[in-house]
Amino acid sequence: MALSSTIYTFDIDLADSDRGVYETLALRVARHPSEAEDFLLTRVLAYCLEYTEGISFSSGLSTPDEPAIAVRDATGAIQVWIDIGAPEAARVHRASKAAPQVAIYSHKPGNLLRALAGERIHRAETLRLYAVDRELLDAWTRRLQRRMKLAVSLSGGRVYLTIGEETLEGPIENISARLDAA
Repeated sequence: MALSSTIYTFDIDLADSDRGVYETLALRVARHPSEAEDFLLTRVLAYCLEYTEGISFSSGLSTPDEPAIAVRDATGAIQVWIDIGAPEAARVHRASKAAPQVAIYSHKPGNLLRALAGERIHRAETLRLYAVDRELLDAWTRRLQRRMKLAVSLSGGRVYLTIGEETLEGPIENISARLDAA
C-alpha cells in the first residue's frame, strides 16, 4: 500500500519590503512521504519570496517535468520556473528553455553548485540561484507543525520568521555569481 502525502497548512502574513509585496496567504502544502522537512520548508519560503499573481505549487512528484513552483500568465504559459534543492543540470537546461526566468532556492547550495558546474545550460547567465540559511531552516524545522500561523518578512536579503512570540532570522544569499566560479 502506498503512503499518502501529509497536508500542512500555513497561514502567512507576508511582508517583502524589498519588492513592496504585502499579502496574507493561506497555503495548503502536500508533503510527499519521501520529502524531507527542510525541503518542504524551502518550498514554502520560495513561494513567499517569489509571490506574485499567477504563482502556484505543482502537482508534486507525479509531474516530474513541471517546476516545484510556477508563475503562469493568463494564458497558462510559465513565466517563472522555480525549483528547490539541487536539480540536475539537464532539468535546469530544460527549464531555461521552457520559461523566461528560472529561480532555484537551495537548502544545500554546495550540492547545487556542484550539479551545475561546467554543464551546458541554456541561458545559464540568467539563472537566479539562492542559498537558504541552514540555521534558519533547522530552527523552523524544530518548530514545524501541521498547522502554522506565522509572519514572513524580507528586508535587505534577510528573512524574518515570526512564529508566536519568537522570531527566527537568516540570510537568503544570491549565489548566481558563484556558478561561474564553480
